[in-house]
Amino acid sequence: MEQLNKLQTIVYLCGAVLMVLGAGLSLFQWAGAPYVYAVGALAFTSMQMLQRYDGSNVTIRRLRRIMLFSDILFLVSAVLMFAGAGNPMGLDQITYVMYIYNKWVVTLLLAAVLQLYVTHRISHELEKEAKKR
Repeated sequence: MEQLNKLQTIVYLCGAVLMVLGAGLSLFQWAGAPYVYAVGALAFTSMQMLQRYDGSNVTIRRLRRIMLFSDILFLVSAVLMFAGAGNPMGLDQITYVMYIYNKWVVTLLLAAVLQLYVTHRISHELEKEAKKR
């Protein structure tokens, strides 16, 4: 896997902190929580999408696609947070149609579980690949 440079790593970590902060602040029904989470999700997912794998290991390629799917789920969670908060972007209309008041929690949980699994498995596969060389 391609490593991030120093600035990208800082953006990546700040994005993760903002995501946790935004999700936590939403418990207190703070109106700015979706914005904090969305900025964090954009930073986190964009930096993760910059990491590339150019090797030939099929398992790592599959795990990378799962990671990208979980990144999309993080972004969907941000949209659902806005919809559930009834923000003036017109997303509150989605809430009445799809009944998604707090469904962002489900997508966030699924994305987090996938991230944990994929991160562990990719590091394990990279170690196996390094031992073969």
